[in-house]
Amino acid sequence: MAQLTGSQIIINLLRQNGIEVVFGLPGGMILPLYNELFVSNFKHVLVRQEQAAGFMAQGVARVTGKAAVCMATSGPGAMNLLTAVADARSDSIPLVAITGQVNTNLIGTDAFQEADTFGLSFPITKHSIMVKSAKELLTAVPLAFAIAESGRPGPVLIDVPRNVQTEVCEVPSDFDSSFKRIYNDYVSHSVRNKTKDEDIPSVVQTIVDLLSSAKKPILYIGGGCNSPKASEKIREFLKIYDIPVISSLMGLGVVRRDSPSFLGMVGMHGTFASGKAAYESDLVIAAGARFDDRAAGVPEGFCPNAKIIHIDIDAAEINKILASSVSFVSDTESAFEKINAALKTADLSAFTSERANWFSSCVELKKSEKIECEMSCAAADCCGAKTCGKKGGAEYQNPRDVIASLPSNENIIVTTDVGQHQMWAAQFFDVQRPRQFLTSGSLGTMGFGLPTALGAAFAEPEKRIVCISGDGSILMNIQELATLAENNLNVTVIVLENGALGMVRQQQEYLFSKHYSASTFPSNPDLLAIAQGFGIRAIDADKDADWQKQAFEEKGPCFVRVKIARCENVLPFVKGGSLNIDSIR
Repeated sequence: MAQLTGSQIIINLLRQNGIEVVFGLPGGMILPLYNELFVSNFKHVLVRQEQAAGFMAQGVARVTGKAAVCMATSGPGAMNLLTAVADARSDSIPLVAITGQVNTNLIGTDAFQEADTFGLSFPITKHSIMVKSAKELLTAVPLAFAIAESGRPGPVLIDVPRNVQTEVCEVPSDFDSSFKRIYNDYVSHSVRNKTKDEDIPSVVQTIVDLLSSAKKPILYIGGGCNSPKASEKIREFLKIYDIPVISSLMGLGVVRRDSPSFLGMVGMHGTFASGKAAYESDLVIAAGARFDDRAAGVPEGFCPNAKIIHIDIDAAEINKILASSVSFVSDTESAFEKINAALKTADLSAFTSERANWFSSCVELKKSEKIECEMSCAAADCCGAKTCGKKGGAEYQNPRDVIASLPSNENIIVTTDVGQHQMWAAQFFDVQRPRQFLTSGSLGTMGFGLPTALGAAFAEPEKRIVCISGDGSILMNIQELATLAENNLNVTVIVLENGALGMVRQQQEYLFSKHYSASTFPSNPDLLAIAQGFGIRAIDADKDADWQKQAFEEKGPCFVRVKIARCENVLPFVKGGSLNIDSIR
């Protein structure tokens, strides 16, 4: 039997799984593994801060649907990584994080750079593993990927003490093929709490009966549908049973934005048409969506007169916020495949005209919807927009027009940071397919956009990746411009600069009597000079009318600054405690 160190076992198992690149930053307690990365010529991307390693791995995972790998050393390195791990957990993104740890004999002694990574990670991962011997790695690594990718995806963390990385272990004769065997064995036995096979026919029939008797049905899609296979099955469903579609932020791209069925994103900054359709509906088919507060608002006022069909891979989401009339615990593509087959032979003639009238009224409301944007701010806080009236001053660009004018095709992938720019991107970028719009939905992590764009670029090197950010968010991980420059990736960074934490400022305007507490920046760095300092081509969109041509037609990285008025607000806006239909428009 062959003998390998713990580090060699990890690298071999990653290779067996087809992992070609890992993201990380070394430190003392993970150096044996980094030595093996060097010896084995394994591709590693050196980040400038560990959080970025997690987000780069997320970029790969969000684009491919497969778990990607990030690494960090013990203590502060692992703790920096945990923000990205928590973000992955919140958005159900498969991830495997490998962290170094102090030697096993030092655990619990407050050794240098010791922290309880396992304990800290436990609430924010799908699963955490603390290995105590090299032998445990033989199963721990394949299981980590199997757990991360099966069922409802999520991050798995493996904490590996330094002495375990150097420990020599005998490996079985089938080691070179062991990853696939262990992975498949776990997945085949991991079906838990799904709707039982014998119950599926009656569940599907109940769903068909509800659909055939509905007069005002809608389809509500979420992140659990955001894959090519699920999107295809949903398109088939809409050909058989064409109804209005509303989406959560994470569901954008499942149905094309220009589809006649699509009413838009629902929720705090969603369209009025989507909120009204949900409110007036008599049947909601919720697929891969969980009625979270940003989408549903006040739960009891989201769809008060509707029966609910809830389809979700995670049984824990069923009846958690809103009670369902029937539930189907399954991945969405499998569920819709069965529902579609049943609908093809079902009698849907009852209430056909009522459903057609309902559909028509929803589409007309969507067409008539307009957003009125009024700029108004306190004189002391005014940024000088001409339309504001407080001070004569600069001509600023309309952020909605900027985003709507961006090229949109299947070779463009957009990432965003978190804030006003994120919502404008969700509202106005023409998302055409699943996994094209990558954003931090549930945790809402500033600093997400740039490193995630880099990860997406490693996964899809021939595509143009566009990171839409704000001057608040971009500074959270701006150091990764160095990583972007040295890898010469096709990433365009567009920063909407308003000298403020825009979403915070907006809420202070509407909810806190315009008390702008710590939401506007006393000074603003020259972002173009900073980008140039990192070796990135920088463009001032306010001075160069041809900026898009340069930003999208030339290969390699590019940084674009667009100045916007500080008093721009994202509308519609639903105040906390209000119904979606009571949005400020």
